[in-house]
Amino acid sequence: MHLPSLEPMTPADIPAVMDIERAAYTSGWPTTAFERELTANALARYLVAREGPPGAPPVAFGGLWLMVDQAHIVTIAVRPECQRRGFGRLVLHGLVELAAAAGMDSVTLEVRVSNEPARALYRRYGFYDVGIRKRYYADNHEDAIIMTTERLDSPPYRRRLDRLRADLEARFPAGFTARHLEAVQPA
Repeated sequence: MHLPSLEPMTPADIPAVMDIERAAYTSGWPTTAFERELTANALARYLVAREGPPGAPPVAFGGLWLMVDQAHIVTIAVRPECQRRGFGRLVLHGLVELAAAAGMDSVTLEVRVSNEPARALYRRYGFYDVGIRKRYYADNHEDAIIMTTERLDSPPYRRRLDRLRADLEARFPAGFTARHLEAVQPA
């Protein structure tokens, strides 16, 4: 049995990530955007979740930018047939741990007003609403809710993250391989 894994995205992952992107979003990023993020954006860190043997194609991915003292999650997506199985949560958890390990004070993101499942997951991770970006999404001009966390190094947040990691370990009873903190180092 192969454990799910969470690890830094590499350029070799881009074709599979593009498949996930096209399946998950009506208007996603072009391939060149991911190439730029991985090779030219010193602030960017991307993770992939895999299910299967080492080198299996990703089933989920996510990325953030480490900006001064705040991490900004720019994307998370899960292959549709793998949704509701914990992979999005695994990626979100990895991104938050990565931000904390990089010394960020907090994490922020935008989410569609209509995306209640994602909003519920983010609330579980301590994100709370701080504002709205009107007509933010280009495909349908839907508003985005801006969400952020409290300080990542606060004792209550550390306890929350430890509890959520234990929940994830229970979700994947055989465990999961975590190499995601390698992405803290510059590429």
